[in-house]
Amino acid sequence: MNEPRPGFLRTLKTVAWGFLGLRKRSGYDDDFAKLTPGHLILAGLLAGAIFVGVLILIVRLVTA
Repeated sequence: MNEPRPGFLRTLKTVAWGFLGLRKRSGYDDDFAKLTPGHLILAGLLAGAIFVGVLILIVRLVTA
């Protein structure tokens, strides 16, 4: 039978691990097979925006 797709929070967790580069190959393959492309794209864009925002915040704090 079909397994339920992981939710959006699981997709965010997967994208966060991808940003860090600390995933086992088996975990990557398992997540890649189950994730929906729409969730993955949205999570990637959201994580990228958060990453850029944090970098801007750090630069402003250091240069203030």
